[in-house]
Amino acid sequence: MKVAIVHDYLNQAGGAERVVAVLHRMFPKAPIFTTLFDPQEIGRPLADADVRVSWMRKLPNWRRNFRSFMPLYPFAVRSFDLSGYDVVITSSSAFAKGVRVPPEALHLCYCYTPMRWAWSFDRYTQLSAMSSSAKLAAKLTLPALRRWDASTSRGVDRFVAISTEVAQRIRATYGRGSEIVFPPVDVKRFRVDRPVGDYFLVVSRLNAYKRLDLAVRACTTLGLPLVVVGAGPEREALEAIAGPSVRFAGRLTDRETTSMFERCRALILPGEEDFGLTTLEANAAGRPVVAFAKGGALDTVRDDETGVLFHDATPESLEAALRKVQERWWNPVQLRAHAEQFSEDVFITRFRSVLASAMEQKKLGRLGADDAA
Repeated sequence: MKVAIVHDYLNQAGGAERVVAVLHRMFPKAPIFTTLFDPQEIGRPLADADVRVSWMRKLPNWRRNFRSFMPLYPFAVRSFDLSGYDVVITSSSAFAKGVRVPPEALHLCYCYTPMRWAWSFDRYTQLSAMSSSAKLAAKLTLPALRRWDASTSRGVDRFVAISTEVAQRIRATYGRGSEIVFPPVDVKRFRVDRPVGDYFLVVSRLNAYKRLDLAVRACTTLGLPLVVVGAGPEREALEAIAGPSVRFAGRLTDRETTSMFERCRALILPGEEDFGLTTLEANAAGRPVVAFAKGGALDTVRDDETGVLFHDATPESLEAALRKVQERWWNPVQLRAHAEQFSEDVFITRFRSVLASAMEQKKLGRLGADDAA
C-alpha cells in the first residue's frame, strides 16, 4: 500500500504538527507534501521524513509573510503530483484537503476544522490587530474561497474529525458525516510526581481568537501568578493589559514546556478550541485545568473531575472558576489515567481501524453515498 501524507504548512509547531509526526511514525515511508516547511520550527519529529515542499518555498520572505500569501495556497496544493498512491491522508484545517487525488486512490481527510478563515472569519479576526482596511480586503476574497473549499470537500472520500464540535462543523459546512478520532497525546512525556508550583499556566499561540485576554485579565485582578508560554501577533496587546503577576515566557523548548506543565497549579484554556490538546497534557502531568465550556473542551474536560469549566466568556466567570479550582485537592493519578484514554497508542489503533474501514468501502464503491447519509 503506497501512502502519501499532505499537511497545510509545516512552518510552526503545534498540535496539528504533532499529529503529522505520529502519522509519519505510522507510515515512515510515506512522503509528506506541504506548501511551506521550516525544519528549524518543526525540529526532530520530522528530521528523517521525506518532506516535499511546494513552489511557495521560493517566495521572498515567506517565513515572515506566509499569512499574506493566502490566495496562493489553493494553487500550491493543487500542484502536488499524487499519481501512483493508493491512499492519500490529508491533515487539514485549511487547504490540504484540496489536493488532486487519483480516482482509484482513497482520500481520507483528518480535519482539525473547516477552514476558519473562510467560515469563521468574524470570530477569527474580531479581536485581532488587523486594520479595518485589511479586514475589508480579506472579506472580499471570502465568496471565492468558500466556493473553492466547498467544492474540494467533495473530493474527500472519508472525513475524520478531531472532536464532536468539529464533526458538527463538518456536517454544517460540507453536508458530510465524519468519524471522530481524538488527536494523540504524548502522555509518556510527562511525570506526575513533581512538586506543585504557585503559578497558573497558559500554553498557546498568541492569537486573538484564543481569548488569552480573559486569562490575563482574570489573573491580574486576582493577583494570581500566571505564566504565558507561546508566541504570536497579540503579545504586545496582552502585555498592555497584564499586571505584575503575569509573566510572558515566549516560546520554550519541549523540555521546558513539559516542566512548566508538571509544576503548575492548573492550566487555563480560556477560549473555544477545536479540541484542546493542552488540557490533556496538563492532566498527563497530574494537573487540573480551567477551561471554557465550549468546543473541544467538552470532549476532554470532565467538570469537577479533571478540572473546572466556566460558561461565560468573561473575566468574571473565569475568576470564579479559578477560585473553585483552588478549593480542593486534585488526585494526580486520576488525572493521568484520564489522559491515558487519549494516548498515542489509542490514536494509532483507532486511526488504523477507520482507515481499514474506509479502504474496504472504497473497494466496494460505497464511500461518499454512505458518508453523506
